[in-house]
Amino acid sequence: MSIKLTRAYIGIGSNLKNPLQQVTRALEELASLPHSHGMRTSSWYTSKAVGPGTQPDYTNGAIVINTALTPYELLDELQEIEQQHGRERHIRWGPRTLDLDLLLFGDQILNTERLTVPHPRIRERNFVVFPLADLDPALELPQQAIGTTLLPVINISTLASQLGSAGLTP
Repeated sequence: MSIKLTRAYIGIGSNLKNPLQQVTRALEELASLPHSHGMRTSSWYTSKAVGPGTQPDYTNGAIVINTALTPYELLDELQEIEQQHGRERHIRWGPRTLDLDLLLFGDQILNTERLTVPHPRIRERNFVVFPLADLDPALELPQQAIGTTLLPVINISTLASQLGSAGLTP
């Protein structure tokens, strides 16, 4: 009997308490996820914070991993790692020690109160798109409904070109 593995893409970011150390430590923890293997990591990028007030710059990247976990089990694991890093959820888009976002989970499309996959703002953020393009330049983002707008399938490298690299430092 074979176990079905799903390819999951996870965004990683930090802008507090030595961000590079936070994301590097998170990689070690992500590599130890149960029922998961074959992790690959993008390059790291520095980006301006998106959110309220003046915040330090972010260190951003992404991983791809093959997992037998369900999307919700993976989300639970990601949130547990965030908690171990002292993540607090007081201000939306506020500064954080660690942010782990489930960006894509195979070809699944989920839109529940707890989880939206593909990530609802993936197409707007070059600090997410460029690391994904590092991992797989041929990656296709599926058709996606945002509100009443239906966004078409798009290649991640094409999207990176459209968004541009303003505000990103490799």
